[in-house]
Amino acid sequence: MKNKKLVALVEGALMVALATILSFIQVFKLPWGGAITLLSMLPIVIFSIRRGVKMGLIASFAYSLIQFLQGIIGDGLFGWGLTPVALIACIFLDYIIAFTVLGLAGIFGNKNLASMIGGTVLAICLRYVSHVISGAAVFHSAGKIWEAFSTDNEWLYSLIYNGCYMLPELVFTVIAAVILFKLPQTKKLVSAE
Repeated sequence: MKNKKLVALVEGALMVALATILSFIQVFKLPWGGAITLLSMLPIVIFSIRRGVKMGLIASFAYSLIQFLQGIIGDGLFGWGLTPVALIACIFLDYIIAFTVLGLAGIFGNKNLASMIGGTVLAICLRYVSHVISGAAVFHSAGKIWEAFSTDNEWLYSLIYNGCYMLPELVFTVIAAVILFKLPQTKKLVSAE
């Protein structure tokens, strides 16, 4: 029993490390902020589907803390001029909650392809919702997104702004997950305990 837990912890740590490395590889950086990464959520999603929600949440919480540190070091989070309340809300909505919900990908189990896709879509959509709430409620963002489109509605702005990078991330992650789960070796690995 101890061996199984140790193997799961090591596997989780490796998936968090892989997700972190992939998060640094930006396939496309949007001019107004946000970026599409090289499948950075996929390792956490696979781990959650393989090991279940409890272990998935543990790994994704660790990943959220690493993303938070990246936000401080790489993005200059503390230099954004947020009030203390807005800063705390941003930390929770854009980092802790947004990345921890990825651990819910295993909520439907690993019985079939549909449950794996459903869990992946649910987890990434929950991350998107967390970012949208932050954009509208914390940043009160509104204005020009593209030269031809502008809005004063902070919720619409946040939906579009965050959707511009989260929707491609969702599509690419689901496609990669489907390809991986269709391979007999991966299917066997994901189903194995």
